[in-house]
Amino acid sequence: MTTALVNAIAPRLRGLLSTEAGPAVVAVSGPSDTEGALVYEAADAESAAAGLADAVAAHRAAHGEPGAVVVPGVGTFTITPAAAASGRLAGRVAMVTGAAQGFGLGITEFLLGEGATVVLADLNADLAAREAERLASDFDGRASSVRIDVSDPDSCQSAIAEVVTQFGGVDLFVSNAGVLRAEGVMTQSVADFDLVTNVNYRGYFFAVRAVAPIMAAQHEADPSRWLDIVEVNSKSGLEGSKRNFAYAGSKFGGIGLTQSFALELVEHGIKVNAVCPGNFLDGPLWADPDRGLFVQYLAAGKVPGATTVDEVRRFYEAKVPMGRGCLPSDVARAITYIVEQAYETGQAVPVTGGQNMLN
Repeated sequence: MTTALVNAIAPRLRGLLSTEAGPAVVAVSGPSDTEGALVYEAADAESAAAGLADAVAAHRAAHGEPGAVVVPGVGTFTITPAAAASGRLAGRVAMVTGAAQGFGLGITEFLLGEGATVVLADLNADLAAREAERLASDFDGRASSVRIDVSDPDSCQSAIAEVVTQFGGVDLFVSNAGVLRAEGVMTQSVADFDLVTNVNYRGYFFAVRAVAPIMAAQHEADPSRWLDIVEVNSKSGLEGSKRNFAYAGSKFGGIGLTQSFALELVEHGIKVNAVCPGNFLDGPLWADPDRGLFVQYLAAGKVPGATTVDEVRRFYEAKVPMGRGCLPSDVARAITYIVEQAYETGQAVPVTGGQNMLN
């Protein structure tokens, strides 16, 4: 099976066979002699993309809607029309990186609750698979998983291709994977700085580079539908962070990428925005007893006078006018708002309980 041809054909079929209920699901399998299928000869990805709309229209006029498209030498594209479903994101295929735990897992659960089909993409493939199996049993089989290392461009391409093979495309891509290493500028190791930069900044670029052509193909086939990329950024992308410069720098850079991607991809029907959460004080990023931020910040002396983890926590709670840390549901609601908002792109939306206010 040729990945380039699958990526050229499946997203366009998803768009070409859209109904009012939403885009079709296109699952790709091995060769088949499906009776009544549209047989489509494709020499290469460019010619396949150019002639597909005419081939579908001709088959539709002569035989009705194709239930499958057989591409000799490539495989069978089985088409399932979108079913009427409830929820604000019903019919959408979402992919969330860093989805096996923390914000990513909470965002995934919220999107599933709004009717989306969600792919949990994570470097920890085993944990992502276990969580996807659990969620699939709760949400009508609408959760699956894929391994991704966002710091590796080949891994990003492979993960996106796997999702395209399973569903035909991606309607919402949430770039959530991230790491943090807190340390002062005179003492942080180059290895830790590079790790944060490679995952948070370069990884965002690699992921968008992989998914944007798929989304562009979907929009080309169905210009009435817009697609969404949302970066889970941070309040540290809106203001500097003492003894946390590597993370803040990567997040400042992420907003620059978001704005630049938005300007470029709008002509392809893709909105690109960021949400900037406050501190998820109950999540593993903060509360892990060995590598959590409470422990890191205490060791780095980031909170003057603090001698215990509890003192560090109270210090950060006191910074928030609403008096609590950010929750995954807060972030997921902001993502859903951005998807529903048809007239915004290139924005960085604070979700900080009033700790950050834009002007």
